[in-house]
Amino acid sequence: MRRGRVTLFAALSFLVALAPSIGAQSDYSGQRITLTVFAAGTLAAPFNRIAEEFMKLHPEVRIQSQFGGSVKMVKQVTELGQIADVVAVADYRVIPKYMFGGKGEMPKAYWYAGFATNGITFVYTPKSKYASEINASNWYDILSRSGVEIGRSNPDTDPSGYQTVQMLDLASKFYAKPGLDAAILANAPKTNMRDTETELVAALESGQIDYLGIYLSDARQHHFNYLDLPPEINLSDAKFAGSYAKSSVKTANGVVTGVPIVYAITVPTDSDHPDWAAQFVAYVLGENGRKAMAESGFGTLSPPYAVNADKMPAYIQPVVAPWPKD
Repeated sequence: MRRGRVTLFAALSFLVALAPSIGAQSDYSGQRITLTVFAAGTLAAPFNRIAEEFMKLHPEVRIQSQFGGSVKMVKQVTELGQIADVVAVADYRVIPKYMFGGKGEMPKAYWYAGFATNGITFVYTPKSKYASEINASNWYDILSRSGVEIGRSNPDTDPSGYQTVQMLDLASKFYAKPGLDAAILANAPKTNMRDTETELVAALESGQIDYLGIYLSDARQHHFNYLDLPPEINLSDAKFAGSYAKSSVKTANGVVTGVPIVYAITVPTDSDHPDWAAQFVAYVLGENGRKAMAESGFGTLSPPYAVNADKMPAYIQPVVAPWPKD
């Protein structure tokens, strides 16, 4: 099995290297083109690196990236009519929910591939209240103490926002502490919310807030102190999917149940440069993309999982596996 996967990814690397011969360069007659990438805020570090590498391989391509809450990014395409060549989100369900099209709606995407994993935690600095006391055994008591300021992202715009709430709900059950989630969220009011949790990093570093609900990847990138939460609650491990599903959060976009955190990527149907966009996706899914993701603190999927793989570009299909059934 491992040898087969190596062969597939070697083939993908070869195809990416030969990408202009697949048709993109002839489509644009060697002219410089711009790819627009809309992506989850937490993908900024690895995607900026991936973009730089891709542009070195393909000097005729310029990549412009916008990062923000996944739901917000997708709605810029589906509701505001903005054109993106690539969309990548922090919760794979965002793509089918908003982009596959409902009754009477034209689809904005037909497929997606899951390529990375993550987990939810709380980060803090030496300036944080009770920083010298907090540990894996007492964290929920300290975060609920009077005067503690907690930051988080908005559940209506960003998966990290509702995933943080789901994690706290799971924690209340896991530790048999009814009301744990409500007590902690009381210290994380709307005034401490932003569209993405990364917008609050400066507030944490300056001491305006004491703790921040954030992804493990961000904790590692910024070298913050963080809570080593058990996989039973941090949404990082697919083997606990059944338990995660028992948590839910009501948002402005409906009720969201808990699932393992898997990032997904697609090419919208109205992409200006679908061939080049698919080649960028291939690079993300390949060895170099996985390396960038891993070195930015993410878990990676090898092979990536795909939904509707038959609708993907033919040269990507061999390197993905069907999405596991629930």
